[in-house]
Amino acid sequence: MGRSGADGPAPAGPVPATTTPDVDDGGRGAVVPGAEGLDAELLARFDVAREAAAADGIELRITSGRRSAAEQQRLLDEAIARDGLDRARRTVLPPEVSAHVAGTAIDVGPREGAAWLEERSSEVGLCRTYENEWWHFELVGAVGERCPTMRADASHGWE
Repeated sequence: MGRSGADGPAPAGPVPATTTPDVDDGGRGAVVPGAEGLDAELLARFDVAREAAAADGIELRITSGRRSAAEQQRLLDEAIARDGLDRARRTVLPPEVSAHVAGTAIDVGPREGAAWLEERSSEVGLCRTYENEWWHFELVGAVGERCPTMRADASHGWE
């Protein structure tokens, strides 16, 4: 997740905001930072979650959304150079298997918002997928379905 997340190096401290421009949410009346290129269903589910979190007094925002294959490759190359291949494989997926490149994954923050989202994952249909990444959520299954068991890390994508 580069700036944060399972498809990039884990953040050191708070998850920084993405540099992705604000994008119209498709007529729902709000602008969602970090939404450019995301799957429409993921964005709709996030919008519902963001509004519900706000009603509970919790901030929830996208810190990293869709990435280009080139950006994901850059994050992978940086992680390998910094951490070595074995460690990088646990935190960064190659572009061809990255849910961020597919537009079906988001990193969220702040931590309190991510915890709120995880508690309500099945209600909104966004699931935390990696045990080692509290900020990474994916479009998995239908709203109301139980989320799949989390994987320990992103190394499964290298198999």
